[in-house]
Amino acid sequence: MLTYDVRIWGIRERNSKSSPYQLRWRVGNTTHQQPFSTKNLADGRRSKLMAAARDGEQFDTETGLPASELRELSSPTWYAHACAYALMKWPKASAKHRAGIAEALTNVTMALTTTPKGAPDSKALRMALRSWAFQMTRDENGELLARKDVGTPPEAATAALAWIATHSHKVKDLVQSDLMRAALDAISRKLNGQNAAENTVRRKQTVLSNALNYAVERDLLTVNPLERIDWDPPETDDEVDFRYVPEPRLARALLLAVGQQGARGEHLKAFFGCIYYAATRPSEAAALTEKAVLLPEEDEGEEAWGHLLLSESRPEVGSGWTDDGEPYEKRGLKRRARKATRLVPIPPVLVRMLREHIKTYGVASDGRLFRAVRGGRVRSTEYTEIWKEAREIALPHDDWDTPLAEVPYSARQAGISLWIKAGVDPVEVARRAGHSPAVLWRFYAKVLRGQQEVANDLIDAGLKGGVEDYI
Repeated sequence: MLTYDVRIWGIRERNSKSSPYQLRWRVGNTTHQQPFSTKNLADGRRSKLMAAARDGEQFDTETGLPASELRELSSPTWYAHACAYALMKWPKASAKHRAGIAEALTNVTMALTTTPKGAPDSKALRMALRSWAFQMTRDENGELLARKDVGTPPEAATAALAWIATHSHKVKDLVQSDLMRAALDAISRKLNGQNAAENTVRRKQTVLSNALNYAVERDLLTVNPLERIDWDPPETDDEVDFRYVPEPRLARALLLAVGQQGARGEHLKAFFGCIYYAATRPSEAAALTEKAVLLPEEDEGEEAWGHLLLSESRPEVGSGWTDDGEPYEKRGLKRRARKATRLVPIPPVLVRMLREHIKTYGVASDGRLFRAVRGGRVRSTEYTEIWKEAREIALPHDDWDTPLAEVPYSARQAGISLWIKAGVDPVEVARRAGHSPAVLWRFYAKVLRGQQEVANDLIDAGLKGGVEDYI
């Protein structure tokens, strides 16, 4: 127990050849003593205790130590603290966030080691930390624990965790700026050494800062050492490279090629249609239900528009991060309140695709439009493979090894780019895409700047027509 009730007595001599001087002090109702071989040593120790008392520090009744010394003496390693932090965050974190926390903690923990000597293979250590130390599960009694404490890790993982447990810096050492800079550098780079995207770095930096705040909460640190570090993430260009975003003709060719990939390609053609024509994220398209597809009446004509009422997303994350063991999680729209919705108008071409899809394939038992062969969520491995095959049909051979339309997400980028170039107000584009205007500007600045120039030309033409026309 900590208390301010401290009394420090003077040095006294005693009948001892090895330690003739003794320092005595009382903390609460407990008296403590410490022998010294010389009077100078005893005076030095007494001065330190007196200074701690003058600075308003509490003392521990059990050990007699000032709080600062007790903190240093009992400081756990960063690895042990990171395990405690991951366990604390797990119950209320989404599956995607759990995986993100583990990724960030893995980067930092591998950087905060006392020596590289005897270190295990980096790939083995990374796997052991991410999948065994920072991933949680419940034991037979229902208690939430680290996976390493419930199951038996592979031999390589066990050895890697044993090494990191004894070669991780103590939390008290993190007040050293060079250690904090090493941690920040670790979260700012990809495995290949290149700079990570700014939003990725910011996300991992938040995890690191929150873990350090938790150390303050646990009285392992007095302040968050990140607050003293003048540091910015390496500059990266987050803008979409529009050289590799398919233009409308190629986008339509890709959708046609998807439908040529047998029965599964036909089933997923409308799935990719939603990603392109409605700019849905793949996880949003995977969660799309019949009730969310608001189609016009057939007597409204071939050119009638419909709507998608988006309210759910099913991102893949891996069964180890979810509570129900599914390889995906059910959640609300990205960066929106859990019950938020997004109404996206869809053009007649997508109306026809969805109408035909429902007529041909019906819906799953829970109303989902798109599903795996056995009825579950469409896996990214499946639709990515379909897209890869479609690419080889729709693209010239010389473009196969380029980033042109490289991944299914390219269809969403193509759809958003089309809206901007068509002159849709950027705020409306951001709303339909589920972005904030600021994010839209960050990723689509080149296209938006081009549209500004078109608008400037129109205004310029109007001004040259005569000011009196506008009075």
